[in-house]
Amino acid sequence: MSHYIIALAACFAALVIGGFLGYFIRKIVARFQKRSLETNVKELMLRAREDATRIVEDAERRALSRTDELRHIERDHETEFKKTRDFLVNKEKTLDARQSDVDREYEDLKKKVAEVQILKEKATENLAKQESDFIKLAGMTREEARDLLVADAEAKYSEDILVRLRKLEITGEEKYKSRAREILVNSIQRLASSTAHEMTTTSVEIESDDVKGKIIGREGRNIRTFERITGVELIIDESPDEIIISSFDPIRRQVARVTLENLIKDGRIQPAKIEEFFEKAKSEINEMVKKAGEDAVHECGIYTLDPRVIAILGRLKYRTSYGQNVLQHSLEVAHLAEMLATELGADPVVAKIAGLVHDIGKALDHEVEGTHIEIGIRILEKFGVDPRVITAMKSHHDDWPHETVEAVIVQVCDQISGARPGARRDTLENYLKRLRELESVVNTFAGVEKSFALQAGREIRVFVSPDVLTDMQARETARNMAIRIEQELRYPGEIKVTVIRENRVIEYAR
Repeated sequence: MSHYIIALAACFAALVIGGFLGYFIRKIVARFQKRSLETNVKELMLRAREDATRIVEDAERRALSRTDELRHIERDHETEFKKTRDFLVNKEKTLDARQSDVDREYEDLKKKVAEVQILKEKATENLAKQESDFIKLAGMTREEARDLLVADAEAKYSEDILVRLRKLEITGEEKYKSRAREILVNSIQRLASSTAHEMTTTSVEIESDDVKGKIIGREGRNIRTFERITGVELIIDESPDEIIISSFDPIRRQVARVTLENLIKDGRIQPAKIEEFFEKAKSEINEMVKKAGEDAVHECGIYTLDPRVIAILGRLKYRTSYGQNVLQHSLEVAHLAEMLATELGADPVVAKIAGLVHDIGKALDHEVEGTHIEIGIRILEKFGVDPRVITAMKSHHDDWPHETVEAVIVQVCDQISGARPGARRDTLENYLKRLRELESVVNTFAGVEKSFALQAGREIRVFVSPDVLTDMQARETARNMAIRIEQELRYPGEIKVTVIRENRVIEYAR
């Protein structure tokens, strides 16, 4: 038991001694660490002081260098400022001197103007006095003297004046005609189109004459039904293997042709089938019309027209004018208008579109009231076509004034297409009527003895009396005749007016 107590006591004593030793050892270690930290702090502070001193010295050195630079710059600016100031002072002195000179010159000019005004007033008074004296001496006014002088000059030099005027006119006319002829010929040669007259009848071939009996039907029932539904007239005569469809409406004629051909192929010709095939033929022709319009705008390279305008344009495929297909004519005018507009510096796109649609009113002129130009204007305005195109197309028959260059181009191209040889055919009655109207217009002028229309109405030759008209008056009469023909007559191309004044003097030596 005592051993345990002794051991416990020893352990306790060891713990106490270890605690005191640990305390003293820790205190000694802490003291050494404190001294080490103080040493480090002192070293850092010493380094910081050295760095601060170095930075301050560097800053002072830089500041001194920058100060020297600024002083140099300031001295340079002061030098430039002095130079500028001296220049401005000298300039101001020069301007003051010049202003003084200008003021002196202005005063001198005022004096001279006053002197000139006085002289002008004196000259005017003298001139008025001289004119008054002349009037008293001559017994006529200035206007009367001028008229007398002009009349005397005309009487003496009328022939010279006429020759000079004629020479100038011929020179200018030949020059412009040559250039215009060159442009037109080049454009026409670039466009080659075939010509084929359209007729008002269409023939349908049949295999045998038995088909004619089926088409006529019992007591003519089938043919009456066909003519009533289609609106055309069937001509069934002794001509073998064909039936003639007659109508002035080309679309009706084409619908009737397709209907009749389909009926013949089907073989069942009766009123019910006629009506059925007629409806199918109308749909087929409508598609053909639409395709014809699309082909036309595609050929011209026009892609801005409304589809409804294109559909109406396609109807011109089955419309004719004096035997000329109107759609083919419109395509020809469009191509010619584009070429001429390019040559003349006008807008080729506007001219081309206007040339293509200039006769679009003819597609509906048998259904809508008004001329084909008025109908065409309403169609184009309704579907939002460019106003420049409408302006260019509405003047091609002189119904409206020519407001643009493109309008003149479209009219010229329309006349070229319609007047070229073989393009159109006319009846003998209309031909003779045009010649009589041409001769009757020129015969109304004073001094006309006789007149002759030549070259199918392309030229009119007029013989005038030399006792009634002088050369000057004959020339004026020719011009007035041309103006009157333009105003009163309608004709393709141009008409040459030739006035012939012949004065024969006959004497006999006895």
